[in-house]
Formats: sequence, C-alpha cells, structure tokens
Amino acid sequence: MGVARPGRQVLGGTLAAVTAVALLVPSARGQAAPPRDELDVTTYEVVYQVPGMSRVSVQADVPFKDVPGGALRLDVYRPPDVGRDPRVQAWVEAVRLVVAQIGGEVYVRGNCDQAPFSLASMMRGAADWMMDLMDEDNRERAGRLLDHCAEAGLQFVRLMAKTGAHMVSSGDSPAGPDLVSPGIYREFALPWEKRLADEAHDLGLPYALHICGRTDRILDEMVGTGADALDLDYKTDACLAHDRMKDRATFIGNLDPSGVLALGTPPLVEEKTRELLAVFADTPRFVLNAGCAIPATTPGENLRAMIRAARG
Repeated sequence: MGVARPGRQVLGGTLAAVTAVALLVPSARGQAAPPRDELDVTTYEVVYQVPGMSRVSVQADVPFKDVPGGALRLDVYRPPDVGRDPRVQAWVEAVRLVVAQIGGEVYVRGNCDQAPFSLASMMRGAADWMMDLMDEDNRERAGRLLDHCAEAGLQFVRLMAKTGAHMVSSGDSPAGPDLVSPGIYREFALPWEKRLADEAHDLGLPYALHICGRTDRILDEMVGTGADALDLDYKTDACLAHDRMKDRATFIGNLDPSGVLALGTPPLVEEKTRELLAVFADTPRFVLNAGCAIPATTPGENLRAMIRAARG
C-alpha cells in the first residue's frame, strides 16, 4: 500500500494509493487453461532460434525439432493470449472488485507483471537469458522473444484498463544495474517498456515502472520510457531520484521493506518515513511506499506506523 500526504495531489488528485495484486479466488486455483484452437502452421512465421529454447513455457503448444548443434528451433509462432489463463482472469477480477468496493475512496493501481525483459528472463532462465544477450548472434532473435513478451504485457494492460483501475504498472525486476549494464538496459529493456507506457497512455491511464535494485545509473532512462511514475527499490538513492525526477515523474517508494517494515519497530518505521517525507516535501510527485514488495510477515503495527507518520 502506498500512502500520500493528505492535501497533496498524487497522479490524479487522490489522497491514497492501493496496489491491487493477484488475489487468486478459490474457483480459479488448479484450473487448466481452455484448449486452444487447432494451429494452422502455414499461417505463422519462424520467430527465433536460441539454444535452450526447450525451457520456454510455450513448448507444449508448438512443435519443436532438433537442429545441428543440439539446439532447438521454434518452428511456428503462436501469439500469446493471456486473457485465457484462469490466473490472469482471477487477477483482473480481483482488481475489478477492489475498484467496485473502494475505488471511490482510494487510487487503485492495477499491476500487470511481468514487463518484457523480466518475462523473457523467466522464460529462458535468468542465466541463459544473460548469456543470450552477450552473444551477438542471438541478439536479433532475443529481440523477437522480447516482442512476444511485450505482446503479452500489452494484452495484460488492456485487460487491466477494463477493470476501472486508475493507473497500471509493471515490473522489470532483472533489468537494472544490479544484474545488467545500463547499455543492456537501453538496448533490451527500455524500448519494450516504452511500448507498455505508450499503450497505457493510449488507454487514458498513467503508467508506473518498477525495477529492482539500485537504479541510480538508469534513472534518466527509466523516465525516458514515458512512465508517469517510477516505483523504486530501497537501494536507490532517494535524494538523487528526487533531483533527477522532479517535475518529470512521480516517485513511488522507497522504505526498506525488510530491514525497516518487516523487521523494524514502529518507532523506526516512523523515523524512516519522516526522513523520506522530508526529501520530497517540495514536490507533490511523491507516493509513500515500500521499496519493493512488502513481506507477508510484516507486522500490522509497522504498516500503521508508516501511515500514521505520513498523516501526521
């Protein structure tokens, strides 16, 4: 949950923000996705050929075959259809219910994980994905995989827009300098993140981007995606982010979710909250939040301390 100071405008004039996440209803658990129509392979193009593609999650839906060198080739391309997945349906329905129940009182953010770079990393496996990007011969094919992942992300954003959420967001967790260079980020993450931001804007919604880790070296590039807000990790220098983002994008964050919120005491939470509020006292472009996901074990009294300090 993110809390804005009373009396301050945050992305739409509301006094509080809430992120609607995947609340899987019991009826959706364990369900298989509906069967797809028969695939006419003559209507699809060859997309990419990358060693280790057998790990891609769409393997069950499309034919693979051995090629010289022991690699595998994806023979046909089936566009993603995320709306058919029961878990996505439950996720979207959860946001719709949140909007219906409290959308008139709080600012609802519909999260659409994962962003393309992150999804590609999950499909390939993080280590293999990083190696792919180091091989010049794989770069064009990696771009095609990112196109595939971007299409999934765009579909998710469109579905989320129909829930009535006031804004949408997505996370590109492994795209930051903790794992890849700023150069890799600019080439293989930023252009596809921009597609999501542009789609949200075409739908009339603000867009927020999250990247894990210390993002000091790519703050300007993240703003350059067109994102209206950056949801930044606690490792990112808040003072630097304030200076780089002021009058350009809203800062969301960035209390330490583990060391302060989950493991700290209410007095420590209040102290760190007030320190962060002081940094952004001169701008309305600020939403108080944790700097990454709040652990499920976080004591309720610590969350109340954060809210109390914000409202005080």
